[in-house]
Amino acid sequence: MRRAHQRWGARRISFELSRTGLDPGPSRATVHRVLVRNGLVDPHAQQRKRAWNRWERDAPMQLWQLDIVDGMRLPNGRQCKIVTGLDDHSRFAVVAAVVARPTGKAICAAFTAAMDRYGEPEEVLTDNGKQFTGRHTKPMPVEVLFERICRQRGIVQRLTKIRSPTTTGKVERFHHSLQQEFLNHCAPFPDLPSAQAALDGWVDAYNTRRPHQSLDMATPATRFHRPVIAAAATLRQPSRPQRPAAASVPALAELRAVELHLSVPPSGALSLAGRQLVWVGKAFAGRTVHLWADQRSIHLAVAGEHLKTVPSRLSIDDLHQLTARGGRAAGPTPAASALHPDDALGATAVQVHRTANRDGNVQLAGQRIQLGADYAGQRITLRMDGHLLHVIADDHLARTLPSPVPADQRGRLVGAQRVDTPLPPPRGGAPAVRRRVPADGVTMVAGQRLRIGRVHAGKTVTIAVEDTHYRAYYDGEELGAYPQTGKPAVRVTRTAHRAGQTPVRPACPDNEPSTIS
Repeated sequence: MRRAHQRWGARRISFELSRTGLDPGPSRATVHRVLVRNGLVDPHAQQRKRAWNRWERDAPMQLWQLDIVDGMRLPNGRQCKIVTGLDDHSRFAVVAAVVARPTGKAICAAFTAAMDRYGEPEEVLTDNGKQFTGRHTKPMPVEVLFERICRQRGIVQRLTKIRSPTTTGKVERFHHSLQQEFLNHCAPFPDLPSAQAALDGWVDAYNTRRPHQSLDMATPATRFHRPVIAAAATLRQPSRPQRPAAASVPALAELRAVELHLSVPPSGALSLAGRQLVWVGKAFAGRTVHLWADQRSIHLAVAGEHLKTVPSRLSIDDLHQLTARGGRAAGPTPAASALHPDDALGATAVQVHRTANRDGNVQLAGQRIQLGADYAGQRITLRMDGHLLHVIADDHLARTLPSPVPADQRGRLVGAQRVDTPLPPPRGGAPAVRRRVPADGVTMVAGQRLRIGRVHAGKTVTIAVEDTHYRAYYDGEELGAYPQTGKPAVRVTRTAHRAGQTPVRPACPDNEPSTIS
């Protein structure tokens, strides 16, 4: 067996002999001594084992580990990449896709295809590659396509530390087996479909027939429960993903809500059922406010305009007391629910409302955010989603900045609310220019080189100029986002649209081309 399978060790040979019907089969130590005696194992060449802090999820589909590896060769000498993914609990290979170029779109296509087949995992763990995260993009972080898919599907994305490959050790060990058992013995493939078909055959054997030592010589498929997962996947609707609610948040239908009108006292604070004080402000003394309350949230509105949302400490009996004061059964909630400090946020976006001071600045978690004098005195909405902070004013997206508040501390912000509505559009849309892509695939905007790609040579693309980066579009499809690394784009000059020219994408609302320097 050892001569036929050079990579089989004593444990694997002992297991294979027991499968042939030997009872009892030779122990692992016996097999090792036989191999040493016949010169098939050098006892001095054994690697010294290191002590690792091992961990594993309790059940399948709780965590997937994803990565990219080299290996596939074509006759022209080109090296293709392989997108790999492993279920953490079962070591089941859920992703194994050959791609010509490891672009973000190709990686996301392989990821979504795996989710359509097996279902959506609760979490996904990757390294800090630019295909997986825009957290380290310079000069400003951005949200890449992979992060957007995780956010929209409610998947918690986890990243390893910089230069820490052992965190994704399971998928790295899968790469070692892939290289030793498959790639080292393959000649160049004629094309990508042939390479993918050969890889699928090896992965099927890895999942269903090859015993795994870390699983006590069981196959990954026996721990993955593939039939159950596949049946569940057929019932999913991946085209309309929904964000899962946190386990600690009760459904609104199970709560009794009350709404009523109250007059603000001279102190500026409303007393609700003798249990909770809600600060409105002395500036509203004598005015009537509309109050909507349940056991989770308290919403206040003045003259039909939402004023604030605070967590509720009211009980069912307190809601009955408010009913006795003139309240009535409430209608739908007027705003997003409040957050409590102990809520599990997961991939949920969080927003707070603040009023800009006379200098156009707002305070968030003790840090000052400068918006500009144009926003002085305005009510500003700050939405934190992932590692980004979106500033919303007058129902328009004003700008996007790095979030100064970690995700695990956002529930403690005053007035924090859950939000799952899409971001509003920027005011007036982003200025845009048109460029014809040259043969080398690189075009210039404001003195910065944008690598659109040789495959788009000869096309006329639209480039939207946003606060921190450029976005290239062609026929309504986004080709890529490019952080602004040079001087900022200033002096935006719009010219009249000439007849016969292709209109600009709606990123420029008046369909007029722009000249940007």
